[in-house]
Amino acid sequence: MKRTRLAAAVLALSALSALTVSAPALAHAEVGAHSAAAVQVPPINETALRKSIAGLPAADATAAEVRVSGSAGSWHGVSGVTDLRGKHPAREGARFRAGSVTKVLTTAVVLQLVAEGKVSLDRTVQDYLPGLLPADYPPVKLAQVLNHTSGLPAPKSEGGFERVYADRFKMITPREYVRQAVLNPIEFTPGTKQHYLNINTFVEGLVIEKVTGRSYEQEVGARILRPAGMNQSYFPGRSVKIHGRHNQGYQVVPKGFPDSFPYGDAYVVDVTEMEVTSTWASGDLITTAADLEKFTKALFGGRLVPAEQLKPMFTVPKVTMYGTDDEPAHYTSGLTELVLPGGIVAYGKTGARYGSSTGIGATQDLSRVVVYSLNSTDAKAQGQNERGLGIALAAFAE
Repeated sequence: MKRTRLAAAVLALSALSALTVSAPALAHAEVGAHSAAAVQVPPINETALRKSIAGLPAADATAAEVRVSGSAGSWHGVSGVTDLRGKHPAREGARFRAGSVTKVLTTAVVLQLVAEGKVSLDRTVQDYLPGLLPADYPPVKLAQVLNHTSGLPAPKSEGGFERVYADRFKMITPREYVRQAVLNPIEFTPGTKQHYLNINTFVEGLVIEKVTGRSYEQEVGARILRPAGMNQSYFPGRSVKIHGRHNQGYQVVPKGFPDSFPYGDAYVVDVTEMEVTSTWASGDLITTAADLEKFTKALFGGRLVPAEQLKPMFTVPKVTMYGTDDEPAHYTSGLTELVLPGGIVAYGKTGARYGSSTGIGATQDLSRVVVYSLNSTDAKAQGQNERGLGIALAAFAE
C-alpha cells in the first residue's frame, strides 16, 4: 500500500514513541546517506510541547517530563502528579526506569571495546562465550547481536501481566535468561532478518563482563555514567525500589485485580517496585530526563565512542523484518532511524517498564535533542502510547 508523506512520517515517529516498534522504516541509511545538518530544524514550538503533556493525570499517563534542546533553543516542562492517592504535583528531576533505552548504553560500551581492540564485531558469540549457545546453533557474529539480526530467540512467556505481577519480585540471572531462551530453535539464519529482542543485549552484557573481567554495571558506570556526568543515574542490582525522588508508576488492570484501586473509569495497580533482573543489560537503568539528555549529547557528539566505531549506531542493515516478506529493517546497532516531516533525519530509542515510558532522540548534528519520561498507565501495550507520539511530533513541530 502506498503511504502519503505525512502518514509515513507519523509511522516513523511512532518508532521513537511506541513501545514496541511495528512501523516499517522509511529508508535504509548508510552513514552519510542522510545529512541531518542539510535540513534546518524549526524553532522550538513551546505551545505544541505544552499541549503534548497537558491534562495530566489522565487515562493514559499520570506524570510527564520533557526536555528539548539543541542549537535551535531549549525547553523543558513537567506535568501531572507524583502519586494518585496524595496527588502531589510532579516536579522536574524525578528518577524513573529507562527500560530499553538502557540498550543504547550497553551497545555504546561494546563499541568502546571495539575501539580499544578488545572485541571485534566480526567474531562470534561462540568465540567470546563458549558453551552459551547450543552446539547446533550456527555462528552468530557480535555485529549481528548489536543490530538484532542474530536470529537468537526469546524465552517463552506465559500468563500476561497477571503472571508478571505475581512474579514481580522474582530474580533471574543473565545466563539463566539466555539458557531459557535458547531452549528454542534459532529463528533464522543470522544476518538475513531483523528481530528486536532483549536476548541480544543480554549477550552484549555477558560479552562485556567476559572481556573486561568486571561486572556489566561497573563497566557502564565507569565508561558511560561518570564520563557523561549522569550523576543521578544508577543500576539497582537486586533492589526492587527506585531510590530518591520519583513518581509512582501504575498499570491499568481489570476490576478485581489484586491490590487494584479505581482510577477514573478504570482500575490500576501500583507497579513502582518491581525486579529488574529479567531485563538486566536490556532495561534496568534508573535515571532522570536531564541525565539522558547529557548522555544523548555526549554519545552523538563523539565524546563516548569514537566516530569510526559510532557508525553502526547510524546504519540500518539492509535486511527485512522477521515475520514479513518486504518490511525493511529499521533498527541500527542501538537506535532507530527516523525520517521526519520536511526531510529531517533523527535517531532515537524508546523504553518501557510497567508504569514508565521513556524516549530519547536527536538529529545527528545535535541541532535538536528530545528526551521524555512518561508515567504511562499501560506502558507495555503496543501502539498504546499516543502521548509519547505527540511529544515526539511536538518536539519537531513548526
